[in-house]
Amino acid sequence: MSNEIILEARNLKKTFGPTLALDNVSFTLRRGDVRGLIGENGSGKSTLTSILCGVLKADSGQISYKGKTFNPHSIVDAQNHGITMILQEAGTIADISVAQNIFLGSERDFCKLGFMNQEAMFKAADDLLDELGLTHIRGRDNISIHSFEERKLVEIVRAIRKKPEILVVDETTTALSHDGRNLLYQLIEDMSNQDKSVIFISHDLDEVLDKCTVLSVLRDGQEVGELGKHEMVPSVVRNMMVGREISDKYYREDYDRSCQEEVALSFEQVSMGRIKDFNLEVHKGEIVGIGGLSGDGMHEIGKLAFGIQTSESGKVTCGGREIQSPKEAIELGLGYISKDRDREALILNGSIQDNIVMPSLSSIVKGTFVNPLKEKKMASEMIEQLSIKCRNQNQDVRELSGGNKQKVSFGKWIAKGSDVIVMDCPTRGVDIGVKQAMYELITEMKKEGKAILFISEELTELIGMCDRIQIMKDFKVSKEFQRHPELRDRDIIEYMI
Repeated sequence: MSNEIILEARNLKKTFGPTLALDNVSFTLRRGDVRGLIGENGSGKSTLTSILCGVLKADSGQISYKGKTFNPHSIVDAQNHGITMILQEAGTIADISVAQNIFLGSERDFCKLGFMNQEAMFKAADDLLDELGLTHIRGRDNISIHSFEERKLVEIVRAIRKKPEILVVDETTTALSHDGRNLLYQLIEDMSNQDKSVIFISHDLDEVLDKCTVLSVLRDGQEVGELGKHEMVPSVVRNMMVGREISDKYYREDYDRSCQEEVALSFEQVSMGRIKDFNLEVHKGEIVGIGGLSGDGMHEIGKLAFGIQTSESGKVTCGGREIQSPKEAIELGLGYISKDRDREALILNGSIQDNIVMPSLSSIVKGTFVNPLKEKKMASEMIEQLSIKCRNQNQDVRELSGGNKQKVSFGKWIAKGSDVIVMDCPTRGVDIGVKQAMYELITEMKKEGKAILFISEELTELIGMCDRIQIMKDFKVSKEFQRHPELRDRDIIEYMI
């Protein structure tokens, strides 16, 4: 590797109203680097990379790229110069084709005499997809028929199609299945071996330590320090991130599997698509985990529980009453935290207050009028209880960091007083400090007698949090594990793959 500096930022500053997002941050990227960028939610990671990729403009500071001053005026401009980014949240446009999403901004490449050759675009998209082994996704497909994970794979294809010099990966792996992650890891390794560079943002510390060659840490919009490969000690990194000691004990320390006799959520011989005759009971005061590979049906179980998808046979009941729609689920005291929070859990253009109070409107409405005092009080209590970082409760949710968005997702069901909560990847895209707080909150919910269906792709958190775990393989339960201090990842993996 040449060790040549390919990109350098000096004293970048960025404010959003009264919020100082970046405070004179400097950043150096060398050829061949896989540079981890880590910090708590709101530390400035996405702001920094958005400036480097032309999404945002810095208020002050300088950027040089390949030895020349660089001020990209748009994300397309940055892409044309060889810098591209895979966004943290959904980056595809609904209801257009996969090919249109891949070639977004480059449609003219397929135009002749004012007419677009769609067949040529579809063929070019298929060729790119085939190169990565994504033969189950086709260029002519409407993007909306594909899952969240598949749409993220399309974003990866779009990002690398011009063979960038620098690839920014912003919390992408949390949205991918096991196979999708391995595909991305291989792309990152290939870029590094080709003397190209990667900026890798992740809240998964093990992943960062494994994949990155150098690490930059941000805290409260400031650069805290840089660590080489041999300096990346987990306890040191955590302390740099949050400015305090973070215990290794994130999860429950008890091994008490006791729960109430009453069944809160039940699946009885439920079949839908490839899921056949699925049975499960979740009792009050119990945390039941569902794990496996992302494409093996576990996320569909969550959607069935909340009535987003309905069964072809069998039934899902909450408190003994059948659920057939999200409206019925909410009325029966069931809440749902979706993996795809931007599309299924939150109204991004709505305020924090609107999102929090929405499931509870019936309790604060008198006649046709919403009681503004109750509305404000409910939102304020959740902001304080969950330490949501925001200007005020009227701030739009789309402006929040990933972790604070997830806190709003939690907050609306806590405010509602839901007795049963389905959590699908509830800690996706949140930092160490927020994860620890969420695990404490979930543990407290169990103690209060709430029933929790905990769906996750992370075996460590399933083992750490659940009273029992059902592992799915090929759309059916392959094994159930009980909470035990000796249970390890290796005991489970063989039943997943």
